[in-house]
Amino acid sequence: MSDRPKIFDDLAGLAGGAISAMSGLRDEVEAMVRARLDEAVRRLELVRKEEVEVLAERLAATNARLEAAEARIAALEALPAADGA
Repeated sequence: MSDRPKIFDDLAGLAGGAISAMSGLRDEVEAMVRARLDEAVRRLELVRKEEVEVLAERLAATNARLEAAEARIAALEALPAADGA
């Protein structure tokens, strides 16, 4: 009966070591998967959502300036000609 607690201690130590090793392995696998996915995204020339949002904002601003310029041109063309024609 005196050997029983030592065996349980040994088993508990072994289980703790296994859990620790599995945790480290999980972290390593996650890092490897993340690296592979990042490389695949780069290879496929995909863009991140943030980049698309920035481009959409720039496009909206450009369209607003274009519409303003077109309105100014239309207003200038509507003015009577200065040469009397």
